[in-house]
This record gives sequence, structure tokens and C-alpha cells, in this order.
Amino acid sequence: MAKIGFIGLGNMGGPMASNLVRAGHSVTVFDLSESAVAELSSQGAKAATSVEQVCEDADFVVSMLPAGKHVRMIYCGENGLINHLDKSTLVIDCSTIDAESAQFVGNELAKAGVSFVDAPVSGGVAGAAAGTLTFIVGGSDADFNRASSILTDMGKNIFHAGNIGAGQVAKICNNMLLSILMAGTSEALQMGIDHGLDPKVLSEIMLNSSGRNWTLEVYNPCPNVQENVPSSNGYKPGFMVDLMAKDLGLAQQAAQQTNSATPLGAMAKNLYNLMQNQGKGAEDFSAIFKLYSEK
Repeated sequence: MAKIGFIGLGNMGGPMASNLVRAGHSVTVFDLSESAVAELSSQGAKAATSVEQVCEDADFVVSMLPAGKHVRMIYCGENGLINHLDKSTLVIDCSTIDAESAQFVGNELAKAGVSFVDAPVSGGVAGAAAGTLTFIVGGSDADFNRASSILTDMGKNIFHAGNIGAGQVAKICNNMLLSILMAGTSEALQMGIDHGLDPKVLSEIMLNSSGRNWTLEVYNPCPNVQENVPSSNGYKPGFMVDLMAKDLGLAQQAAQQTNSATPLGAMAKNLYNLMQNQGKGAEDFSAIFKLYSEK
């Protein structure tokens, strides 16, 4: 079993760290939320009083942070962990951030002799709790293989996307497509409803036709079509509108860097920004259905 430092115990990080404890690893945790640290401590984790203490004698340091600026600061800031990490430690950043920040942190840590991979996740809070997340990893073959030894205790699917930063690019490509599928599925369902069709029947028709997609299969945005999905539970997340809007912003930033044409991605971003402006940022991203259904 490994000695693991874990930074960031939010909706995703908390369950991920919990699964590492459950797997038998020695886990030291840090978060600005005392209650989050206390919860993990009650499960058997060690509480760090400072972020520096997290990396003491650690085989791995895992971080799950809100944005690129936080990852840069934690590792490469004036008092960053770059000054405290042992050269034998592998840093695994599971935050969803811009690829440029991941590459910057990876390059800076490499200068200090510390290995790094970016490993953003897909699967949401439910996947984090169940230990069924998908990890999309960017880094060297050797670091990917080493990281996989503990990622498998938090997830079911581990992919090596390429070099450092590739994990971030693959993640935002996936989420951009997901947002487009969710918007399109919502649009089609509501048009059917407007013409008097039963959304359950229409969903079944599309599931067995060329319009079949993930949102219809497991995450239907129309209330009361499927059980145990956010749309049938008042659109409680799930994966928040705010997080989807963040990822779509990262996608548009990446598209500009390579002059990639992403007109549907840009439109999806505008729709999710509209939802934020309507005060729906904390609802599940499938609540985009309400843009079409509320008249």
C-alpha cells in the first residue's frame, strides 16, 4: 500500500480520497474546509495542518482543485510544493484545468526532478463515490503506469491520452460533445412534447433509432422518463451547470489556440452561460431542458 497525500476534498475529491482510504492506503488529507478534513479523518485518513505536510514521505500527491490558477499556486507558487516534494514522489493532478497550466506545472516540477501527470476525471459525484470514475491521463508511459496503480482504486477506466496536457484536452473534447448532445436531446424531446408525443415513447423510439446517444440511455433530461437521474429529482446535481460552463470555456480557449472550428461548442457555451444568468448554475447540467420547456 502507498503513502498518499490528497489535496482538495470537495464534492469529487472527498469521495476519491475516501476510496483510497478504503483500499488500505495511508492517506494524509488537506483542505481549507475543516469539516471536510474531519470527515475523512473519521474514515481513517490523517489530517494535515498545512499543505506542505501533505507531501511528507508521500509516494503520491493527488490534487483535485477548482482551476488552473490554484494548481499553479499550490505547486509552483512562492511557497509552492515544488520546494517540498521529494524526487521520488509522483504528482497526480485530477483537476479539470487548461492544458497550458498542466504543461507549465509539469515542466516546472520536471526541472526540480519531480514527476507529474494530469489526470482529469469523468463520471461525476456518483462515480467518485462508487469508485467508477474514468481517468484521462497525460504524461510519460512510465508515469502513467505508476499512476495507474492507485487510480484503479478510484476508477474503473484508465486511459493514457498522450503527453502532459493531453488528459485535459481529451476531457474538454468529451464534455463539449456531451453538452451538445444534452442540448440537442432536450430540443428534440421538447419538440415532440409540443406535438403531443409522450416523452417516454419518443425517448424509446430515438434510443432504437439513429438519434441514440448517452443522454437518452442513462441521463434523460426530461423529468419522469427515467428514474434515479437528476431530471427526475428536481435537477439536483449531478454535474452542475457552473461546472459545464467552466469546461466549455476551457474548450473555447483551447479551440482558439489551434484555430479549431467549434460553432456548436460555442453555442452550447452560450446556452449554459444563459442558464447561469438565470440563476441556475447550481442545478444539474441536464436542466438545459428547461430552456426549451419553460414558456
